[in-house]
Formats: sequence, structure tokens, C-alpha cells
Amino acid sequence: MGPFVATLLVSLFILLMQFFWKYIDDLMGKGLGLSVILELILYISAGLIPLALPLTVLLSSIMTTGNLAENNELTALKSSGLSLSTILRPLFIFIVVISGVTFYFSNYVIPNADLKAKALIYDIQNTKFELMFRPGTFIKDIQGYTIKVQEVDGNTFKNLTIYDETKPNMVRIVKAQSGAVFHEPGGSHLLFQLKQGHIHEEMPSSPAMYTNDGKWKQPDHFPSRKYTFESSTFKVQLSGFDISRTDESLFIQPYEMMNVFQLSRSVDSSYIKQDTLNLRFAQGHKSQTPYFLAQDFLRQNDFLENINDTIFFPSGMHAIPLDSLTESQLSIAKTDAAANIKVRKANLENQISSIAVHRLELKQIQTEFHKKFALSYSVLILFLIGAPLGAIVRKGGFGMPVVVAVLLFLVYYVLTIVGENMLKADAISPVLGVWLSSIILTPIAFLVFFIASRDLSFRDWVATNLKLKRKS
Repeated sequence: MGPFVATLLVSLFILLMQFFWKYIDDLMGKGLGLSVILELILYISAGLIPLALPLTVLLSSIMTTGNLAENNELTALKSSGLSLSTILRPLFIFIVVISGVTFYFSNYVIPNADLKAKALIYDIQNTKFELMFRPGTFIKDIQGYTIKVQEVDGNTFKNLTIYDETKPNMVRIVKAQSGAVFHEPGGSHLLFQLKQGHIHEEMPSSPAMYTNDGKWKQPDHFPSRKYTFESSTFKVQLSGFDISRTDESLFIQPYEMMNVFQLSRSVDSSYIKQDTLNLRFAQGHKSQTPYFLAQDFLRQNDFLENINDTIFFPSGMHAIPLDSLTESQLSIAKTDAAANIKVRKANLENQISSIAVHRLELKQIQTEFHKKFALSYSVLILFLIGAPLGAIVRKGGFGMPVVVAVLLFLVYYVLTIVGENMLKADAISPVLGVWLSSIILTPIAFLVFFIASRDLSFRDWVATNLKLKRKS
């Protein structure tokens, strides 16, 4: 349990750092609260289980049996009459339980976590806090304020100008040579920490009035005041800049949210739907063809005995030789035939497109269905590779086992990616594309287990096989 939990946490941490490195530009400077960050980490961690768990099982199994072999405990157990399969039986039972939990996770938890993570990342990316940092342009995204900065470096700036128009009867202009901007934690304000600047305010003027001699006089006095400061804090009320949650249903991808039972029913429904569309197309195509119209007429009138020898036409219809037509009639007949062919061609192209859409739909369903099982099976296979490999390597800890585990995991990961790419290119079926890595690694697992159960190293096993070949 110690190596398993430790390697799982380390794997998740590394993969999380990779995620944050990828999205660092979208997360920085948004004023995200701790609860939002922890929520995002929770969803992303759940989605990273398919990558972290196989590596965890492989590494922890190599470390466990490697420690036993390095301390001669494995040798003592074998000398007491226990086989390698008997020694590994408790570990195998534990991995079977982990595999079952993994299946439940991939069937119910991971799809929901991926959906929530996509929605939350989208909301964070569309939070408008970063709009404050476009240098050299006037920003009017905050209601009641117009802001301009000349230079920006992260959340610091130089030559800031703020036009405060929140009060209709007064204009306030704030200027500063430098400063920094922060989002108020848990609040709805931007805090500008300003240095070396001034504030200019134009106060409301006195209203126009009649003088003593009865004349209407406009005010000629416009009061204003100006403050200078070395350091000051200016608070701006935000409107619409806090993170808002989008409806998660907008991010639902077809069949990704289904469990295996729903996917199984969807496969059957897809086959039935495709067969129904093909049948309707065939019936519609036949209904426009004179030959099949004649066949229908014969069926309805019980004249089926000579249908293979002679084409019969319904009452009122008869065949006309082309050489009996006039030139104008022949031209009309050719035009009608060409028009009919164009219609048939368009119908066939539509049917081909419809079949391609249904094939893609069926491929997506089958892919998602097999992914639910492939992850659990890969956990078992990587254990069957890692546990006997640790007995062969005879090294524990985070030294040699880490190197071996990473190399094997890279093989597993590359095979998985190759299978997915071949599946997307329609080079192989969904079943083979999803299970490609497991199919290749399964015989390797049995080979490694066979070598470890015979207390051989890879060099000894190769040398033994070479001797047997030479003798034969």
C-alpha cells in the first residue's frame, strides 16, 4: 500500500503540473479563489486517473517484488515451497479489486469529472479580468470606467490613466506613473496600488439663473480640485468580471457520458436505425424504377411465372423503341433520362453521406464502450508485467524500478496513442484500436512471468533458448 499510494500521488502531481503548465496563461491574473482552484484540481485529478493508475500499478508492483527479491525474502519464500504465483496471489487479488474500482471510476466518475472540468476551464478562460491589460488602448469593459495603460508586465503597469464616470455630475481623472492591480479576494473590486500620481476632479457647476436685472446667465465658474500622492489605493467596482458558471450540458459530447449498459443499447439502436434507413432508401429507389413498378404490378396480379423471362408493364404502359421516336421526342427523352440520373445520383450521394455518419456514430459508441473495459484490463496486465519483473530485476526503492517502469509505461502509452490514431484514420476497427496496447502487452506479461517463475534472468533465458536451438 505504501508504494501504491506514494506512486499514485507522485504520478498525479506530475500530470497536474503538466496541466497547469499548459493552462498557466489562462489561470494567472484571474483572481481565482482557493475554492475554485481546489475544485479544478479535483476534477482534473479524476480525469488523469486513466494515465496515472497504470503507471502507479506498474511502478508499485516492481518496487514491491523488487524489495522482496533484494532482501532475499522472495528466495526464502520460494525455498519454503511456495511458487511465484502463490506468493503474488494476495497482490493479484488486491489488483483485481483495484481493477474493479477502476471500471466503476471509468464508467461513472471520469465522464462527469471531465465534463465539469471542461465547463470550469471554459468559464475561467472567459473571465474578463485579463481585459484590463491591453497596453496602449482605452478599455471600457468595466461599466463607468475608461482605463488606459502604456506598459504592462503581468499585473504591474506604467503610465496609468483612469476616467471615473460613475457619478454623472462629476468627472474624476486618475493618473499614476506606475503601480499594480489586484483582484480583491472573495470580493467584486479591482484594487489599483498607485505610485506617484494625481487625481483631478471636475465638480458640478452652479446652475444657470436670472440676474437681478432680469437676464438669463450661464455659469462662468467651473470648480475643480486636484490631489497629488506618492502612494494611493484606488478601488474599482467590477461588473460581470467574476467567474460565471456555464451550463454544463453545452459541453456534453455524444456517448461520453453514457455507461456501458447505455452504450450497449445504443449499439443495437444504431444497427436498427441504419438497417431501417437502408430499407427505406431501397424501397424509395425501387418505387421510381419502371422495372420494379412492373414487378409490383405482377405481384399484385399474380403474374409471377414469366417475370424472369419477360418484362411486363402495368396497364397503360408499353415499351417504345428509340428508333421510332422523332428527333424532338428523342431529345426530350434524353433530357428526361439525364434529369432522372442526376436525381438518382444525388439520392445515392445523400445515402452514402448518411451511411458515413452512421458509421462514425457507431465507431464512437464502440470506442467508448471498449474504453470502459480496456483501462481495467491494462491495470491487470501491467501488474502481471511489473510484479515478476521486480523479481527479475531484484532492486527496490525509487532507483532502477523507476527507470524500468517509465520505459515500459512509455511503450504502453505509445501503443495506446498509435491505436487511437489508427482508429481515427479508419485503418483498424474500434475494438482493435482500443485494445491494441493490451493485445501486444499480454504475451509479454506471460513471458515475463514465465521467466520469473523459473528464477531466470533475461540473459539466462536467452542463453538457454540459444543452446536449445543449437542442439536442435
